[in-house]
Amino acid sequence: MPIDLDPVVMHHLVNSLGWRDLRPMQRAAIGPVRGGNDVLLLAPTAGGKTEAALFPLLTRMAERQWTGTSVLYLAPLKALLNNLQPRVEQYTGWLGRRAAVWHGDVTAARRRAVLYERPDILLTTPESLESMLVSAKVDHRSFFAGLRAVVVDEVHAFAGDDRGWHLLAVLERLARVAGRPLQRIGLSATVGNPSQLLTWLQGAGAGHRPGEVVAPDPTAATDRPPPGDIELDYVGSLVNAATVIASLHRGEKRLVFCESRQAVEELGELLRMKGVTTFLSHASLSADERRRAEQAFSEARDCVIVSTSTLELGIDVGDLDRVIQVDAPATVASFLQRLGRTGRRPASNRNCLFLSLDGESLVEAAALLLVWSRGWVEPVVAPPEPRHIVAQQMLALCLQEHRVGDQLWVQAWNGLAPFGEAARPIVRHLVEHGYLDRDGGMLFIGPAAEARFGHRHFMDMTAVFTGPPEFTVLLGRTELGRIDPSLLTEEVRGERRLLLTGRSWRVTYIDWRRRRCFVEPADGGGRARWTGTGWAYQGFPLTRAVREVLLGAHPPVRLTRRALERLARERGEKAHLVHPGGTVIVREDGGDLRWWTWAGVRTNATLTATLGEVVDPVERFDDHSIRLRENVTPSEWQALTSDAGDRLCLPGVNEKALDGLKFSVALPKRLAAATLSARLADLQGAAVVLKEPVRFVVTTA
Repeated sequence: MPIDLDPVVMHHLVNSLGWRDLRPMQRAAIGPVRGGNDVLLLAPTAGGKTEAALFPLLTRMAERQWTGTSVLYLAPLKALLNNLQPRVEQYTGWLGRRAAVWHGDVTAARRRAVLYERPDILLTTPESLESMLVSAKVDHRSFFAGLRAVVVDEVHAFAGDDRGWHLLAVLERLARVAGRPLQRIGLSATVGNPSQLLTWLQGAGAGHRPGEVVAPDPTAATDRPPPGDIELDYVGSLVNAATVIASLHRGEKRLVFCESRQAVEELGELLRMKGVTTFLSHASLSADERRRAEQAFSEARDCVIVSTSTLELGIDVGDLDRVIQVDAPATVASFLQRLGRTGRRPASNRNCLFLSLDGESLVEAAALLLVWSRGWVEPVVAPPEPRHIVAQQMLALCLQEHRVGDQLWVQAWNGLAPFGEAARPIVRHLVEHGYLDRDGGMLFIGPAAEARFGHRHFMDMTAVFTGPPEFTVLLGRTELGRIDPSLLTEEVRGERRLLLTGRSWRVTYIDWRRRRCFVEPADGGGRARWTGTGWAYQGFPLTRAVREVLLGAHPPVRLTRRALERLARERGEKAHLVHPGGTVIVREDGGDLRWWTWAGVRTNATLTATLGEVVDPVERFDDHSIRLRENVTPSEWQALTSDAGDRLCLPGVNEKALDGLKFSVALPKRLAAATLSARLADLQGAAVVLKEPVRFVVTTA
């Protein structure tokens, strides 16, 4: 079957890349992409999704004689764009076209060159795209006049949080600037709901534009998990994990994932102390430090790179031999991304070694592997009711256009649901509280917005998340990264030492006004800490899988003797908290009365709000259980919960929680609280739990 691509592209596929053929997914993508359809391309990591999108787009660019910046390539990480840039420049160069990158780390001189040269493909992030739209230095109408198509890499990483709503809103504004609908091509790893993800990506065009999911390989969709050599071990501590990593797989290149920046730093230091060539990557390291580590790792052998999820997405770090996971990732989708880092060489297998640090994380890892083995992957669902993003977008639109008609603003997002007529109460609030001014039927930026968001030409408005304040750590003039300020304020005896880049540093000077601290190398004793941002939910399916594991289910992977022994111990200790026939309410001797639902935080928050008569007023709940009032009896429980499934309530939220919802200050408090409340709820999970039988259990010491 002939490949319907531009002859020049075909020539270079064979002679420059040495390809004998395209992969099935790449062949299947040519028709819909060349035809102008919206497309979602699904394939495992390193499945050739970038080429599947760009080769037919370059073909279309040549045959339609597109001029100016006609294609945007969006990605969630600047590092991913930097990694992709040489490949995309090579492909565009075949046809005498150009590509360029634009994000916060690009120099002002290079940005001026981009504006002058008008590259055919611009690689950027949604936040940088927003900056271009609102910047007085960018003639966005002229620059984007020729825009035809948008490629969104790692689209699933956007869709599940507020960056996704921001992305969709910016794309709708871009379509109005360009004066035409934009073809949307999403690239994604395995997801549980590909058709819904495509519909989400289409935004206001859903139902009006043709769309197609391309995933010819069944393992790229949801039928079965890809094969892999998986082992689950219990090591008991980070020190023991370092010992195992240092002693196993010598001579191999290993990528180790940890679930926190602090664990990355501590494990990195432990491995270096054992003589292992070790590199680090996480979000609080400087961009230069991460780039140096990733480059050195990609060129080395017999080494380890320890990372948070920053290396989960498609950044190329060379040919890996092994992936090691410390504790359990938050989702099956994350595990699939990490597993896909291995097995890229012919005759090599995908592999992952889990090292659990305690009994709870061991059970969670077993639960994740259990649902993975059944082919289940989390559906990617946009968070509901993004009212704060509506407020941010309204302000951004006024910055972009300077003045907007007080009735015409509704048209700016082409009917995208949250940004249309339903947004009128938010716009009214913005006007009433000075975030917007109105004059002569026009809306424009008001004094409250200038005061709150005007710093650095409104740059703070382009990011939809609020990050905790951090101090920049400098060795001379070299930036090492950023740390939590509590490490600089807590009392210490002797020298104040930090752990960063896997090494210890002695603090020599703190510039409190500019949030900088200067350091020198130290022999050891450094400490690392970062404040978490936002909630980390364990959803209903994964928490229910934890219950299954405690009831005796085993994932079909290799378990070491240590893992089997610790699993048996966990099952024995928690045997009274689980029952195959439903949930249990347990009063331990002299302790709390707790309802063990095994349903996840969001479900338990919903149940707590619904069952106020029987829940402890302190409202203590977690992923696994809810604390009840001490005097609840079985008969009272039955009477008070018999109709609960018909009167489910949304969880209440603490007013302090609104601080974590960026732009919530631009909303009426009741709407900001309603947004968080809707996001904390799981009505479906709560309904399932309430239908299950409940057993009362009393234990004695």
